[in-house]
Amino acid sequence: MAPPAFYHAHPDILVLETQVAHARPGRVLLAESPFYPGGGGQLPDRGMLRHRGGEVAVAGFEADGGRIWALLANPALELAGAVRAEVDPGFRQMMRELHTGTHILNAFVFQAFDGALVTGVQMNEDGTARMDFDVPQADNDRLRALEGPINDAIRQNLPVRDVYVPLETARGEHGLIRSKSAAPPPTEDGGIRIVEIAGLDRQACGGTHLSETGASRPVRILKIDNKGRHNRRVRIGLVNG
Repeated sequence: MAPPAFYHAHPDILVLETQVAHARPGRVLLAESPFYPGGGGQLPDRGMLRHRGGEVAVAGFEADGGRIWALLANPALELAGAVRAEVDPGFRQMMRELHTGTHILNAFVFQAFDGALVTGVQMNEDGTARMDFDVPQADNDRLRALEGPINDAIRQNLPVRDVYVPLETARGEHGLIRSKSAAPPPTEDGGIRIVEIAGLDRQACGGTHLSETGASRPVRILKIDNKGRHNRRVRIGLVNG
């Protein structure tokens, strides 16, 4: 298998001394990047690049020909040489908590509602997220009742890890690919990343996660919306304090 992306292989390394591989005004391609560029409903990392002339905020990311360019807040700046890439730790932590929380929610919905698939997901910068599920005629009270099991799983401090399997293996194993519309993009050699929460869940995902569920704040189910005959939208939020 091809080596995983840096943010998958080293999720706790948020500061990295690296080199500019290619540069254009307002954008840069790093030799190695700690930044998660976004995808699968997870927002991209925020952060800074420190260079010999000062520092510049990273304003976003753009894929081009299989490479991920970091977009700079200064569109005229063209960098070269060594840089120090710094991921915003608070924002990354919140995204890891939310993404792990959506997997726990997904696990219980999948178990309770006969393998219900995900039809959409979005994590937000205010510490909330929403997941849409294909659950025809679902009892919303049963969905609300999942808040207790979700927080039990957080308190149990279950280990979270990832493995890579061939794409055909992922397609052939029931429940590994949970999205009704798409799967995470495979690696160059056809591998799919599987995120496992010990004893609870195993599914394909390309996002960043906690290394154990206990590193998350508690989760509340904030609202459940009926989106048509089949779709239920479950909104969750991290509890502060």
